[in-house]
Amino acid sequence: MEEAPDIEIEHPWPYLSEFFEVVERKNESFIFKCLLCLPQKHTISSFKNSPSNLKKHIERKHSSHLERYSALTAPRKRKAENPVPSTSRQLKLGETKIVNQTKVDNVVINFVIQSLQPFTVLEQPAFNALVQELQPNSRVMSRTTLRRKVEEGVQEMNESLPTGCSVALACRRIKGPHTFDVLGIRTTTDNGSNFIKAFREYGEQQQDENNNCASSETEEDACSDENEQEEEGVDVDFIEVTPILMEDDGLQFQLPKHHRCACHLLNLVATVDAAKANSNDSYKRLSRSAFAKCSGLWNKTSRSSTASDIIEETCKIQLIRPNDTRWNSLFLSVERIVRIIKDEGEGALRTVCTALKLPMLSSVEISFLEEFARTMGPLAKALNILQDETDVQMGWLLPTLTLLINKLERIHINSRYCKPLVDAVLEGLQKRFKDMMAEPEFIAAAILLPKFKTAWTSDENLLNLGPSGGRTSTSVTRQWINVKQLEGYLASKVDNKEILQSYPAVCKLSLKINTALPASAACERLFSTAGLIFSPRRARLDARNFENQLLLKLNKKYFSFR
Repeated sequence: MEEAPDIEIEHPWPYLSEFFEVVERKNESFIFKCLLCLPQKHTISSFKNSPSNLKKHIERKHSSHLERYSALTAPRKRKAENPVPSTSRQLKLGETKIVNQTKVDNVVINFVIQSLQPFTVLEQPAFNALVQELQPNSRVMSRTTLRRKVEEGVQEMNESLPTGCSVALACRRIKGPHTFDVLGIRTTTDNGSNFIKAFREYGEQQQDENNNCASSETEEDACSDENEQEEEGVDVDFIEVTPILMEDDGLQFQLPKHHRCACHLLNLVATVDAAKANSNDSYKRLSRSAFAKCSGLWNKTSRSSTASDIIEETCKIQLIRPNDTRWNSLFLSVERIVRIIKDEGEGALRTVCTALKLPMLSSVEISFLEEFARTMGPLAKALNILQDETDVQMGWLLPTLTLLINKLERIHINSRYCKPLVDAVLEGLQKRFKDMMAEPEFIAAAILLPKFKTAWTSDENLLNLGPSGGRTSTSVTRQWINVKQLEGYLASKVDNKEILQSYPAVCKLSLKINTALPASAACERLFSTAGLIFSPRRARLDARNFENQLLLKLNKKYFSFR
């Protein structure tokens, strides 16, 4: 009788393949050949769920290999004795992972909040069908329940928010015109004229000056009244002062000292002040010629998809087009052109200009663009640093500005085409940040950050305005408690925040004056998210519900429904 061809049988315990080879399978058992008995042929039968017969064979015939056998089977034996449920178990076909209703509700709330969905999505048949298909035993909550859970989540979030980090605390609606007298009861960091006037009218400094002026005027009036009484002997008329005192003159509102957004000021330096470089005729001619040709490229790519395809195919990368809303978009656009010339060569750009029937940049214009990118690069980096909200405090402002000024001064030495631009930017920085650079509180904020201390400047006169000198401001001096702690802190070579824990007085003052952010970029991001929530289709959204959704969206790093 002819033998059947050999069929490969899968080993039930592959980790024992160095000792036993599968020969045959009979119903629920396997026949193994012992490899240690070769050249003798010795077969062992073992049930499919237990290799106990194999172990007995090793113990009887090959006791010297018993330790090796135990080592191969021990990890699997422990796993069998102490099974740990796997959370990533692969589901069988047709099997559904069952979760409770609370988990379904939390997932739905996170979906609605984080994807900025209107609450009406809960009533859409397609959404309900999706939930029912995934979890047949679950149901979708109502809009009223969702709103209640969102309010409860906001209360829980406010109680659990961490300290020492940037979080959104409130976003309240102001009804009526946003004039300075209305904004006097709110605090903001925007640089709009109405906000600036609000701080000018109700700010801390202005309030003191008003009080002083009022008291001096009162004294002068009193003196003049006494002189008139002595000279003329006229009787004094008494009037009721209660209505006068109860009159609302707006002076009961007092806002903290106002700091203008540093990024907005840098934007003005990069645009308004930098434009003054055009007063130099040679710079004006060269810059207008170069930017006119760049504008031709930018306009072509924005109006024609064919032009975009040609640029991507030839230059391996697309152009960046400048816009009015992004502060450093012009720099990024010029930098992209310079990068294309550096990586692909002038030939690639010339090919693009020829295909689009545009004039090619000359070698002088290319050199100008390269120098322009080097000049505006430090300014763009300073913008990126100050508009961050994760690891940036008020103490970053002066070190960043000082480093920016130093870099521009070094660039000015080797500059060939952009010296007027460097001069205009330096002049703008001096004009817009002069008061901030001499503000004792800002100097103290930089010194009390372990990353900087006093290493960010070599100007001793400037450092003397901070807590390390004798001419500190009144507000800073009041908070300063222990001079020895300050000396120990400044002498330490540790530059991480943990060093502040060793000096409680320094830590307390550092937290106080470094709480604020140097820019309003965080507020702008809040307004952008708010605009996405308050869309035209959600015009009936009331103020409280709007604020709750906004805060949960912005603080998702610190709180979510679980």
